[in-house]
Amino acid sequence: MADKDDNPTLDDVVKRLVQETGVSEAQALELVYLIGLDWGSLVREAKLIAPPPRD
Repeated sequence: MADKDDNPTLDDVVKRLVQETGVSEAQALELVYLIGLDWGSLVREAKLIAPPPRD
């Protein structure tokens, strides 16, 4: 999970992004590599590429 400094690991961030936005794990990982760990930016971009919600 998180290391001693309470910083989330790359895996933690990717899993959370997948759960909260619906993007694939590969897409989430690519966003992290492109954007970094800025959560707001990651969520914004993930929502743009996420599949539409099912009703």
